[in-house]
Amino acid sequence: MTPDAVYLIATYGIVPFWLLLAIFPYARFTQILVHSALVPLVIGCVYTFYIAAATFLEARPDGAGFSSLAALMIFFQMPEAALAGWVHYLVFDLFVGAWEVRDAQRRGMSLFLVLPCLLLTFLAGPVGLLLYLVLRALTGKGGWRLDPA
Repeated sequence: MTPDAVYLIATYGIVPFWLLLAIFPYARFTQILVHSALVPLVIGCVYTFYIAAATFLEARPDGAGFSSLAALMIFFQMPEAALAGWVHYLVFDLFVGAWEVRDAQRRGMSLFLVLPCLLLTFLAGPVGLLLYLVLRALTGKGGWRLDPA
């Protein structure tokens, strides 16, 4: 399977899990599919394959690596490396979104208030997390601490 095909499958394949978080966050099937290790395990395997492929690729461009920004930019010119980076974002953003939902439930926050945070976490991970933490602080539901209520 080509990196382009895997990119499309990963990008569109993650959307149903985000929809479960937004629409049925506390349902049993959401608990099984999103709040468990199932999705991160599958995506983690894809990531591991592509980061290893990019790292040990025989046709790896000269200067590619992690030692500097310039080396990283060369590294991400390879489709396998760019795909690994993208999958990395997908799995971590979903993990953060699932945490936001669980944390909001523990703190008694309205899912309606959390939905914009989820959308932003899906689109721009750290921005959504920041909004969620600001929302917690403004509502008096935990402030900036990341430990459970």
